[in-house]
Amino acid sequence: MTDLTLTPGQVTLAQLEAVYRDGATGALDPACAVSVRVAAEQVAQAAAGDQAVYGVNTGFGKLASLKIAPQDTALLQRNLILSHCCGVGDPMPRALVRLMMTLKLMSFGRGASGVRWDMVQQLQDLLARGVTPVVPSQGSVGASGDLAPLAHMTAVLIGEGQADVAGEILPGAEALRRVGLTPATLGPKEGLAFINGTQFSTAYALAGLFEAWRAIGNALVVSAMSTDAVMGSTAPLQPEIHSLRGHAGQIDAAATMRALLAGSEIRESHREGDHRVQDPYCIRCQPQVTGAAMDVLRQAAGTLLIEANAATDNPLVLSGAGLIVSGGNFHAEPVGFAADMIALALSEIGAISQRRIALMVDPTLSYDLPPFLTPDPGLNSGLMIAEVTTAALMSENKHLANPCVTDSTPTSANQEDHVSMAAHGARRLLRMGANLNYILGVELLCAARGIEFRAPLATSPALQRVVDRLRRDIPTLEGDRYLAPDLETAKDLVAQGDLLQGLEHDLPGLA
Repeated sequence: MTDLTLTPGQVTLAQLEAVYRDGATGALDPACAVSVRVAAEQVAQAAAGDQAVYGVNTGFGKLASLKIAPQDTALLQRNLILSHCCGVGDPMPRALVRLMMTLKLMSFGRGASGVRWDMVQQLQDLLARGVTPVVPSQGSVGASGDLAPLAHMTAVLIGEGQADVAGEILPGAEALRRVGLTPATLGPKEGLAFINGTQFSTAYALAGLFEAWRAIGNALVVSAMSTDAVMGSTAPLQPEIHSLRGHAGQIDAAATMRALLAGSEIRESHREGDHRVQDPYCIRCQPQVTGAAMDVLRQAAGTLLIEANAATDNPLVLSGAGLIVSGGNFHAEPVGFAADMIALALSEIGAISQRRIALMVDPTLSYDLPPFLTPDPGLNSGLMIAEVTTAALMSENKHLANPCVTDSTPTSANQEDHVSMAAHGARRLLRMGANLNYILGVELLCAARGIEFRAPLATSPALQRVVDRLRRDIPTLEGDRYLAPDLETAKDLVAQGDLLQGLEHDLPGLA
């Protein structure tokens, strides 16, 4: 595992992806300690004073008007964590909990949360020593912070809840003891600082973004293969077409496909004398559709990178002005919009991929490929039902792509009367990404089989390497066989990025 130094305001998408994919462990730049300690001292002074300061010496939400005695402030914060541990459903994946913890560290590092450095260190120690809180994945509405999931995360710091240590689920106190830590005692505002914020929603949205961008790379490769499989024209990839429109994603998509198809004997064989004037949209408009999805993902990436580097709890300590101010940075509306955008991109990448699959298996459209890509149709069904499966997955993703951010509902006795629903808006993205990987995996199977039917004509060297990589794990489909394992393997090749290894042409970057 790589150790990362996190400088709030400067953390990159690449660093965050390393936490998510590679298990990298992050810790704040020690220089952050100065501003963190200044804010914590300001909170301590407020806690000792007579003036009511929300979250420091008052109740929470609708109970904010109730003043809490100084001797009860520690109990107030502990009670806050325990009472908010109301998450339900399946536990978050370990990688996502660690990403969420890392995002919380970054928020604290801005020096506006008022937590003591000791609490920052406790969170860093959990990451460094492999203590991963068990966090139920449902229960947040994405406003007033991701309260329930962040409370489950925080419970372990104070010796409550449950945690995963080396694959063993332990009570929080035992998990801490196992790695040489002791339960922390929360000071004024610290419980609220831990559970206010968008780190649950942002972690899921970032994971969805990273999976979606990998899917984009796979879609570019596999769609180039499909173009050769159906002997599609590469004329629509000419650079000037795309520069005349000007969208960066479209330009990048066309350039990548041109490079992937360079040197294809299949393409050269029908450059002259092809009776078809135009290919269907799923072939001809690939740069326009995939490129638009790339632009959407890049826009979402910009939003999520800002959010990842932000202070999102409440109230915030404005040390320069000497103020502790109640605001609304915990509202995850930006994350909700970004998640909805990512969902649309995932759905559309799958929709056009499914149409390419349908094109390849349909003998009336596939330019002399055998029905359902089997050499003995009738006796064999080939990839007939694999295409049906992709239609089901495409439809499911279309339903999942409906916006979540528009579905606000009042909570907490109408004090929190508009919420973002970013949490489940972001959480669905991994399910959509998995569906898309299956679709692209089936397209990979179809495209490779279509290319093989074009022999002795060869595809491009770049795409032949992809076919060869596929055939290491999945043999050519000659007669019918039990196909489900092939679909799983093809999905894994896509999801793990195996097809993208060793490409001579660099794929477009997210940032």
